[in-house]
Amino acid sequence: MARILSIDYGKKRTGLAVTDPLQIIANGLVTVSTSQLFDFLKDYISKEVVECIVIGKPTQPNGQPSENLARVEQFVNRWRKAMPEIPIEYYDERFTSVLAHKVILDCGVKKKARRENKGLVDEISATIILQDYMQYRRSSLNV
Repeated sequence: MARILSIDYGKKRTGLAVTDPLQIIANGLVTVSTSQLFDFLKDYISKEVVECIVIGKPTQPNGQPSENLARVEQFVNRWRKAMPEIPIEYYDERFTSVLAHKVILDCGVKKKARRENKGLVDEISATIILQDYMQYRRSSLNV
C-alpha cells in the first residue's frame, strides 16, 4: 500500500504528517517553510509511494472560510495542475491548532522548548488532521 500525507498549510510554516505504508498509524513528518513546500513534496514523493494528500481546509468555528483559505486554494490548484496523478483533497482542520497546543502542554514540553520549536504545533496539527481523516475513512467504509 501507499502512504497518505497530510498538510497543515500556514502562511510561513507548513506542518506535514504521513501514514506508515499500511495506513495504520499517522506520524508527524516535518515542518517546512511554506515557500519550500512544493519542492519538498515533489522530492518526498520521488522517494516514497503516496496515494493521496489531505490538506486542512481552514475555516472559522462558525464554518466560514478563514483568511488562509485563499492561499490554500492557490496551492491546491497548483498541485492539481503539476501533479494530477496524486490527488489532493480538503479535510476540516477546525480546532487542530488548539488540540495541538493542548497535546504539547499535556506532554510537559517546557516553555523554552515550545518557543524554540514553533513548527511543532504545525506538525502535530498535520498529524491530528491525518488521524481524523483516517478515522473518517474507516467509518465510511464500515457503514
